[in-house]
Amino acid sequence: MKSLKQVCAVGFVLICAAAAQSPQPVLRKGVSVQMAVAEHAVEMRAADTQDATVVAITADGKVYAGVEPTEPGALGSLPAATVFVKADSRVPYQTVLNVLDALRGKSVVLLTAPPPKSGEGAKMLPPYGVKVAVSR
Repeated sequence: MKSLKQVCAVGFVLICAAAAQSPQPVLRKGVSVQMAVAEHAVEMRAADTQDATVVAITADGKVYAGVEPTEPGALGSLPAATVFVKADSRVPYQTVLNVLDALRGKSVVLLTAPPPKSGEGAKMLPPYGVKVAVSR
């Protein structure tokens, strides 16, 4: 019979090995919004990278580049070629259009909540989104 100390040590090693094999995305600061669900959205793992440029639009219409408040007109000067936009589902549609207008010439991905049947039972889901074309 093994001692409790030996059992705990073996358990700890197994947990660490399992954690090393399944890399978790690094959590980063951001603005929380209640995103709409899109049935046709696909995984957008690039939105989870440290260097991803994320623009958030809150329910009250405030716009953030990362975690910094900004005006929609200033978004055109963002250096990233691809910008991920996450908008609260309660924000006026005109506010979203103003942000998209400011991002003309960039590749834009509208982030959404995961589709209902994606990753059932999963603890942490990747971002989902829809790529949109914003002409110049």
